[in-house]
Amino acid sequence: MQTSDPVTDDKTRAARLEARLSVEQKAMLQQAATLSGRTLSEFVVASAQEAAARILREHATIRLSRGEQIAFVTALLDPPAPNERLRQAAATYRQQMGW
Repeated sequence: MQTSDPVTDDKTRAARLEARLSVEQKAMLQQAATLSGRTLSEFVVASAQEAAARILREHATIRLSRGEQIAFVTALLDPPAPNERLRQAAATYRQQMGW
């Protein structure tokens, strides 16, 4: 059973991307594409997609040190009492929302 690959499926291609690069960059990309058994376009699209997915995953994850983890959980489990400024902000919000 063959599955459809969005990188190589012509039916899913509706947008175009152009890039300017040096002769050396193109030669390097072409060599890597050849070694991986892909066309230059397939290689560039797949590589860019993998890099984009990795960056999006990294930005979707919050990394905390052990001390930061403890402080975060402590604040969730035993939050400090609201100060006057927070109480005023909540009152203003309720008033603006009609609550």
